[in-house]
Amino acid sequence: MFREEIKVLDCTVRDGGIMNKWKFEDRFVKSVYDACVDAGIDYMEIGYKSSESAFSRSEVGPWRFCDDKDIRRVIGDEEPKVKLSAMCDIGRIDVEDIPPKEESAISMMRVACYAHQVDKAVKLAHECMDRGYETTINLMAVSKVNERDLDEALSDIAKSRVPIFYLVDSFGSMYCETIQMLMEKYKKAMPDKTIGIHAHNNMQLAMSNTVSAIIHGANMLDATLLGMGRGAGNCPMEILIAFLKNPKYRLLPLLKAIQDEVMPWQQKIDWGYHVPYLITGSMNEHPRSAMKWMDSEQKEDFVAFMKSMHDYELLE
Repeated sequence: MFREEIKVLDCTVRDGGIMNKWKFEDRFVKSVYDACVDAGIDYMEIGYKSSESAFSRSEVGPWRFCDDKDIRRVIGDEEPKVKLSAMCDIGRIDVEDIPPKEESAISMMRVACYAHQVDKAVKLAHECMDRGYETTINLMAVSKVNERDLDEALSDIAKSRVPIFYLVDSFGSMYCETIQMLMEKYKKAMPDKTIGIHAHNNMQLAMSNTVSAIIHGANMLDATLLGMGRGAGNCPMEILIAFLKNPKYRLLPLLKAIQDEVMPWQQKIDWGYHVPYLITGSMNEHPRSAMKWMDSEQKEDFVAFMKSMHDYELLE
C-alpha cells in the first residue's frame, strides 16, 4: 500500500483525552510526541482548541485548550519536530481564541462540525487559514445524515478554500461498503480536495475501514496508539504503520510509548472493544450511553444494556 502522498496523523492525546477529560501528565504527552517524532509520523493532534467559556479548567485538563505555554512546557522552545494539530468544535471555540500561526506551535487546525453547521465550519476554517494554519473540515455523524443534506453540505465545502475533508465514522457503525460509497461520493463532489479517514472501532472495523478508504483514495489517515480513544477507540496506530510498509515510518518508537505510557491507562479507563460499544455501533448510535454504562456497576451486564437500548418486547 505504499503511496508517497499518504500522511498519518496521531490523535492519541486528543481522542484518548475524551476518556479522562484530557488530564494527561506532561510526561504522557511528551512520550507520545517523542514517539511520533522518532516514528516519522506526519502530524500529532495534541488536543482541542477551546474557549474557556465552553469548559471549566477545574473540570478538564490543559489539552482541552492547547495553550501555547502548555505545549511549550512539553516540547520546549524549539520548532516542533512533528507538525502539531488541534481540533476546534463548532460552538466551543471563539475565533478570538485562535492566535496567529506565528504565535503558536500548532500547524493545523481541524474544524469538526455536524452537517447543519457546515457554513460555520467553512467560515472558521477560512479564518484559521487567514491566520496562517493548515486546515481540515471533519464532518461528524455522517451516518445519521440524509443524502440530500449531505449533498448540500458537500457542495458548500467544495466551494470553500479548505483543502482537506475527512470521512468520519463517528459511531463506529460503518462497513467497508459504506466507506467505499462515501469515498466515491466525496471524491466526485470535491475532486480537488484531499480526503481523510477517521474511524472508530465499535465493531472492530476501524483498521479495515481505514484500509478501504486508502484503496479508494484517502491520503490523510487518523490513528491512535493502542487504539486509545473515545469509547471503543480508533484505528490502532501500530497496526496501521505495520500495514503501510512505508520506509519513512518506524514501528519501534510507537511500541515503546505504548508499553511505557499507554498500557498503564488501560488499568484506569475502559476504551477498546467492549460489548456495550459494539451494541451502540451496530445500532448507529452515539456511544455516550455505552460510556455511561461502562462507568456503572452494571458494566458487564450486556443483556441489560441491550434491553435498555431496545424495546424489550422486540427482543423476544
